[in-house]
Amino acid sequence: MVHAHAQVDQPVTLGITPTGDLDGASRHYEKKLGDMAGVYADETAWQAERSVNGDDSLVYYVNEQKYQEGPGALIVGTSVLLPGSYGNEFAVTRGHLHGVSDRAELYYCLSGRGVMLLETIDGDSSAIELTAGQAVNVPGQWIHRSVNVDTEPFVTLFCYSADAGQNYGIISDAGGMKNLVVRDDAGWRTMPNPRHTGYTVGVTQ
Repeated sequence: MVHAHAQVDQPVTLGITPTGDLDGASRHYEKKLGDMAGVYADETAWQAERSVNGDDSLVYYVNEQKYQEGPGALIVGTSVLLPGSYGNEFAVTRGHLHGVSDRAELYYCLSGRGVMLLETIDGDSSAIELTAGQAVNVPGQWIHRSVNVDTEPFVTLFCYSADAGQNYGIISDAGGMKNLVVRDDAGWRTMPNPRHTGYTVGVTQ
């Protein structure tokens, strides 16, 4: 039921480019090499990259637009993950499970080539390659992270509920995700992460 005098948010027009520019964004944030402590399995390779390029070297950035808080609103944004590797592991985002863990998220590839690495606490796993024009609808209860397996930026458009939040600690507390995305002769493959100790954080509905 719509109340005659209820406050109603106004529609928002967004300009989105294949390179990840978002005209109308309400927030921009960046993750740099120094922010990625503990993310890569090869700590030595990460430290070597820091010694060459410094902690301020950009790894990825996000533009997002949110018009209100609460479960009825959506966050829409773009993620730009730059190419790179650390040992044989490709560049990744930190990854997360949603704080309200049954919240889903849509990722649509605008340009580049990447992999959406997905895992559940119960042990299911999937790695889905995305190129421009392809999307993955990530259900709730799936931990997910973007991986750039190409030499160009991996750019995605994402959309999720504004009340979802992000739980980044579930990955770091487990020593990283269960699987890594690494280079091989065919381009990329997954392999077990030797540092992974298992997910122990309970799922919040």
